[in-house]
Amino acid sequence: MRRTFLNHSCFCFRSAVMILLVCNVVSARDIHVDPDKGNDAATEGPLKTIRQAIRNAEPGDTIHLLPTVYYEYAGFYGKQGTPDKPIILDGHGATLEGSDPIDITRWVEIKPDLYRCENLMPALSDAILQRWFFLWNGKMVHMGRTSKGPSQKWKKPEDLQPGEWTFVKQTASTEKSSEVTGAFYLKLSAGAQLSEQNLRIPVRSAGMQFGGSGINHNAHLVIRNLTCTHAYNDGFNIHGHCEDVLFENIRAIECGDDGISAHETAEYRVDGFVSIGNSTGICDTGSSRTSYNRVFIRDCLGFDLFFLDTGRYTLTNSVILSSAVRTLMLVGRDDPAQPCSLTMKNVFIRRVAGKNEVRVSRNCVLDASHVTLMGLDFQATGGDVRLHDSLMIGAAVLPISNAAYDYLAATENAGEPLQPELLIWKDVKWTADRNCYDLQSLRVDKTFFTPSQFSQFQQLIGQEQQSEWGSSFTTKTGFGADLKKLKQDTIPQNELQTERVRSLLP
Repeated sequence: MRRTFLNHSCFCFRSAVMILLVCNVVSARDIHVDPDKGNDAATEGPLKTIRQAIRNAEPGDTIHLLPTVYYEYAGFYGKQGTPDKPIILDGHGATLEGSDPIDITRWVEIKPDLYRCENLMPALSDAILQRWFFLWNGKMVHMGRTSKGPSQKWKKPEDLQPGEWTFVKQTASTEKSSEVTGAFYLKLSAGAQLSEQNLRIPVRSAGMQFGGSGINHNAHLVIRNLTCTHAYNDGFNIHGHCEDVLFENIRAIECGDDGISAHETAEYRVDGFVSIGNSTGICDTGSSRTSYNRVFIRDCLGFDLFFLDTGRYTLTNSVILSSAVRTLMLVGRDDPAQPCSLTMKNVFIRRVAGKNEVRVSRNCVLDASHVTLMGLDFQATGGDVRLHDSLMIGAAVLPISNAAYDYLAATENAGEPLQPELLIWKDVKWTADRNCYDLQSLRVDKTFFTPSQFSQFQQLIGQEQQSEWGSSFTTKTGFGADLKKLKQDTIPQNELQTERVRSLLP
């Protein structure tokens, strides 16, 4: 009897294990989204919207998009997989488009070729207007305005030239409301028809939006193979708290603010990111913890890289072709115990339009190794700088016509070489060695040094004993970014094939 009981128990145990295994396999579903043929109410077959797919997704599920254009955003609000069964959204090359065509019935021709619209968007604010643009025959028209940089004043409607737009406020935001009212104006070429202009406006704030905190935070997610474009705010807008989130092979193209931006206490990794034509390539704030690998940035307007507050950030194996108002800035807060920290390794940054700089401010830590800074000044006004095995060298500015977004770039020295200046303020902690400098000037506090006085600089700071100040370091092995690795692993092949990008890399 006892043997029979044991056999029966073993059989029940094996059966229970098999049931658990089967349930585990069954629970990992493939959820498909087809915007044309899908049905959100269906129990079988593809869904119509990404929103419904995210709502339905459970740990272990994979949401599959078609390699097409979706006119909606992907919102994750308190969505959680598990460590061994993350929720995956695979775009398979899909694009989340943030713009829609204008409704020409809302526009009134008030003068020949001058059109006015008072109800373009249901709710406008100064923040939205600062990011605003029109897509005119596929080209972004900012009118010299961007969210993180100097912006030109609104033009008067009567001063508009063909292909331009402006906004005239009627009521401004107040302490009780951020809403702004007013009218948009468009100027067409003589005799042109509004219906023939192929005009679009950004109607979605982001391509991908994260939100949630406390027990309702996002966790254990994978987002891959997805492009976000033409949102009036960020391509990837990550708010609240998230953890164990991985972005793979994503792109943010021509968005009104940041390509990707972490806020509050967001924690995520990015492996493969392209940011082109956004106001800012990457902008992370708060106490976020982010890691970026294989990044390619170009044609940004306000900032290429902007890291703030008390976060911990990492950037590796990346290429930045800088033409924004500011190249790289670290800004800490008042608490020296919680500095803004950026670690960079194997990063190539070249200035391609106008003079600019890498700036490190107080309560910041920059830990950089095997980094090449070409045509960029370096100014440390405070904080802790650790620089090793790196190059700081000059570069020639390309003709301004090579930049796709050039209205904010300096043009007076186009074509002339940019020779870097290195400025270290007196309160900076400078830890550096095995670097090569080809500088226009070197200054520590109020003391300037020449190449022949480099040994005096080394003695003053007690560092850089194996560093050199000279020229022709680009071929010296072991210094700066590994360009061969970057060309192979970082720059997308379609970008590498363009003559412009090939000409920018040594």
